[in-house]
Amino acid sequence: MSNTRLVVLISGSGSNLQAIIDACQSNQIKGEVVAVISNKEQAYGLTRAANAGIETKVLSHKAFATREDYDVELASLIDSFNPDLVVLAGFMRILTPGLVQKFKGKMLNIHPSLLPKYQGLNTHQRAIDAKDDVHGVSVHFVTEELDGGPVVLQAQVPILANDTAETLAQRVHEQEHIIYPLVVQWFSEHRLTMEADYAVFDNQPLPAQGAAYPK
Repeated sequence: MSNTRLVVLISGSGSNLQAIIDACQSNQIKGEVVAVISNKEQAYGLTRAANAGIETKVLSHKAFATREDYDVELASLIDSFNPDLVVLAGFMRILTPGLVQKFKGKMLNIHPSLLPKYQGLNTHQRAIDAKDDVHGVSVHFVTEELDGGPVVLQAQVPILANDTAETLAQRVHEQEHIIYPLVVQWFSEHRLTMEADYAVFDNQPLPAQGAAYPK
């Protein structure tokens, strides 16, 4: 079975990227990160990639007149690495339908909430403001709906009485670094696919909220 070719898209520090690189190096993931692409030249994740000997590319959105123009070029750049899976790891861009369609069923994202709750930004503060008991993180396939694709796996994090958005985010991050490599591992083992509007794991349709970690 050939190794799964991963292309990872980032905009920032790349801590989830690092977790995935580590999981590839330990052979948890049957694959390799063949390229890391960032829309920001200063993203620390590019340094992480370079340290691991991974090819990096910067494609700044500022050089393009429209979101569509940028995504056409981005799709071409991703394609040039012939990926089996595209991993969004803190890529702070809303993707156009054309790009999403091109990699449908082959693109994953991680979102810091228990989807479908709190799509979009500032999820930690929103969960605290809503007086939720639990918060968490979801890994999902990417569709045209923002943070709306089929959920694969969720991890819950209790919200403590004295939590701030920052302290809650730290605990959510710890779970992110566990479940994102795990989902990529499942994909690399050909155990995970996407149907029209749900994810399939080990030939079983997953519920709308995906599987729960730990499984």
